[in-house]
Formats: sequence, C-alpha cells, structure tokens
Amino acid sequence: MKKLFCLILLGVFTILFTVVSCKKKNDPVPITNPPSLNAIEIAFDSTQINTFFGKYPKLKSYQGDVEQLYHKHQFHYIWFDKDGLNEFAGLLYNKLNNLSLEGIESEVPYKEKIDDIYDNPDNNQKASIDTELLSSALYFFYADKVYGGMSTQKSEALGWFLPRKKQSYVDYLDSLLVNPSLINKEGKGVLKQYYLLKDILQHYRKIEKKGGWKTIEIDPNVKSFKPGDSATAIAQIRTRLFITDDLAQDSKSAVYDDELATGVLKFKRRSGNLLNKTILPEHISYMNIPVADRIKTIMVNMERCRWISNDFTKSKELIVVNIPAYELTFYRDGKPELHSKVVVGKVMNKTVVFSAPMKYIVFRPYWNVPTSILKKEILPAIERNPNYLAEHDMEWKDSYVRQRPGPKNSLGLVKFLFPNSNAIYLHDTPSKSLFNRESRAFSHGCIRVAKPRELAAAIMKNDTKWNAEKIDAKMDSGEEYWYTLKNKIPVYIGYFTAWVEPDGVVHFYEDVYKRDEALAALLFDNEIVMD
Repeated sequence: MKKLFCLILLGVFTILFTVVSCKKKNDPVPITNPPSLNAIEIAFDSTQINTFFGKYPKLKSYQGDVEQLYHKHQFHYIWFDKDGLNEFAGLLYNKLNNLSLEGIESEVPYKEKIDDIYDNPDNNQKASIDTELLSSALYFFYADKVYGGMSTQKSEALGWFLPRKKQSYVDYLDSLLVNPSLINKEGKGVLKQYYLLKDILQHYRKIEKKGGWKTIEIDPNVKSFKPGDSATAIAQIRTRLFITDDLAQDSKSAVYDDELATGVLKFKRRSGNLLNKTILPEHISYMNIPVADRIKTIMVNMERCRWISNDFTKSKELIVVNIPAYELTFYRDGKPELHSKVVVGKVMNKTVVFSAPMKYIVFRPYWNVPTSILKKEILPAIERNPNYLAEHDMEWKDSYVRQRPGPKNSLGLVKFLFPNSNAIYLHDTPSKSLFNRESRAFSHGCIRVAKPRELAAAIMKNDTKWNAEKIDAKMDSGEEYWYTLKNKIPVYIGYFTAWVEPDGVVHFYEDVYKRDEALAALLFDNEIVMD
C-alpha cells in the first residue's frame, strides 16, 4: 500500500511539472523595457529587419542600431499603440520635415514613402512592419544628423581632435517614447551653444527673407571714417548696422554721429576687432559679407557643436581657447572669471584643436628650443652671427639650445603646461605689442596669453599656499620653479567662427585657418560660396 501511494504521488508531481513547464514555454515573453504606456505587445519575425534594409538600402548604415533596438525590446512593435501610430511617431515626422531648423541640408531618405504614410492616416490604424522599421531607421538618421554630426574620421581630417562622446540613441528613444516632449528640450549631450546658434540661424534667415543688406560702396580714395565725417557710405553703414541690431534705429543720417559710434563699437566687439571708433575699409568689407554666407557660417558652427559633449561644461574649473576669436576664457562653476587676448599659431604652424588637463605652472621657465626652430632659424642665425646665442641669452644644453629664464625669454615669466603630443602650452611673452593687433596668428603653435599673471592668480585662487604677492615674486626673480596643481584643469582649444553669448548677441570671427570652407564643402554638397 505504501509503495502504491508513492507511485501515485510521483505521478501527480510529474503531471504538475509538465503543466508548469508547458505554461512557461507557451507564455509570451515579458517586455523588460516597455517602449510606451500604451504600446501594443505584438512581436515580429527578426529576419524581417534584414529584408527591410534590402528594400531600403539608403538606410543600411543604421541596420546595426535598429537590430540593437529591437533585440532590447524582444522584437515588439514600438511605434504603434492601440490607436495606430503613436504620438512620438508624429513628432519625429515633423522633425524630419524641419531639418533645416537644425542647420541641416541633408535630404531625408525615402521622403516620399514617409509622406505617403502620414498623408493617409486611415491606413495607419494597424501595425505595419514597413512603417515600423522605417520609423526606427529614420529616427536613427535624425539622431545621427542632429546630435552626432559627421563621423569622427571626417572631423579629425578637418583638424578637430577634441574628444567626442559616444551616445546611445537606443536608450534615448525609450525616453522619448515615454515622454515625446523631450525631443523639443535642449539636451542629449549637445553643447548648449548649439541651441543659441539655432536661434540666431532663424533670426538671420528672417533677415535674408527681407532682402538681407545691400553692399556698402567703398570709395578707394577714402582711407577711413571717423566721428564727424559725412559721406553717402556712412548712411549705408548705418542701415547695415541697424539690420543686424547693432543700432536700435536707422536715422538715415550721412553724418558719423555718436549714435553711429555706439553701433560701430558694438559691431567691432562682435567681430573681434579693436574697440575704437575708426571705420577702415576692411571693416566695411566685413560688413559686406552677404547674409547667405553668414547663415552658412552659423550652420558650420552648429555642426562643430555636435562634435563636443556638453559633459566638459560640468567641470568646476575650465579653460577654453577659441582660436578665431584670439581669446582665452577661464571658467569657475560655469561662469567666466577671466578673459584674455591670446596669440595663436600662424597659418604655417596652426594651433591644434584638442584638449588635455593642465597639471603644472612653471615660473621663470627655460625655453627649450624645438628641433624644427633650431634647424630652420637658430642654426642659420648662428652662422650669420657667432654671438647670436649670447645676445639672446641662450646656451647649449647637451644636444639642444635653450634660452635662460628672464624677461627676454620667449616664454615670458610663466608657462602653463597640459602635457600633450602636440607640444602645445600656454605662456607669457615679452612681445606684448602683438596683443594690440586685430589678427593675432603669429606663434609657432603655442598660445601666448596677454594676462598671464591674472591667469595664474585665477587658477590658484583657492590654493592656500599661494597669493598675488607670491605669484609676483616667483615671476619676477629667481630660477625656474615648477608647481604641480592640486586639481587638474581641463583645457579645451576649439575653433568657432560664430559664437553666441548667453544674452543672444552673435559674434563672427575671421576664419584664420580657412577651415569653414572645407567643412562647408562636406555639409552643402561641395557648394562653396563663403568668404
């Protein structure tokens, strides 16, 4: 009897186990990452993804992203809910129709197909695999163009070596499907400057629609205009400055009065010019750059913004150098604490666009003459003048030449080191007069700082071991002295020919290395009309 009971019990357990196993096997797989609150739980055959990209080859580059997306969601539809195409699908379509607002001229692949889908909403009540996969592929197309920009390989070919953050557009899509309004908010790792330029782009397009500005006629016999002068060109300059908001009104007066002087100073400040009231022919030539070219300059710089992660702005302390602006800015807690003019590399010795952490400040530094300068400049000078080294306070040190510390040293009285393979650093200079020039590309690649004492003081402001008196003492006397910073400070050397201040004022700078043209050629189908 006992044996019979055991056999019955074993049978019951076997049946229960079989039932539970079958139930688990046949139950739908739960979605660990539901794409939206009302998403339909319908799965499709994963092989249809490959079939889709065979049908839509222009989107083939996004196949890997699409496969990753649907693998994450167990190959369930994500663009359809119980009512048909969901809210974010419509928002994405609107964004694709307005790519120009993002400064992008790219043609949307299969635009006629996606237009047909939204022109016939009655056909979108039921889930369609073509519509589903086309929506996903076009989402990655949009994210890639707006948030990522051109490839790292292409940006580096253009001389851009600032770090680029790899972004996950798969995870971002989950957030958008739950809260579609996020697509209209600033973020997703894009530099805030991008959105400021985006607003300026719309403003300049409005100016273009109104006819832009007329060319100011330059009399070849006129060398300059100053307050009190009278000429037809002055009235034209007044109108031109009114159009770009440098003047609050246009009185049409041909006399260079105080009101115009205020506008000229504002214009010069936005153009990186010396702040005086004299109008030179080159300033007028700058005003004559067509609005269409200014629009392209804005779009080019929006593209550069896509190449920078906004993570770097979270640094407590930060040093930024904008090469075309010839300016350095030291930020603390996100606010500018110091601005300084700089001298950058000349065209033959371009300053590299890159970043590295500053680690050292060196007071009264030696200048170890680079091999290239030794061969091209120092050795030929020694051949012409045997006393050249003594006259320039230089000496041989083993197999190289160095210049002794002191006020005549080419590096001045202090240098700021952020070790890098480009051998670029910030430093003082005895050649102070160069900072009074509008164009300041004169160095061999390193960056000369107009306010080195102030920069040292700003960097060491919270270091209890230093104060202004100690900094002055180290700069003005003694031998070379190295100091290791307690906290490394990120240094970013960038290249922006258009930059918008937080108050919305746009600055346009000289394209000193002629890099806008090369980038514009890639962005605008090789059509180059920029000055």
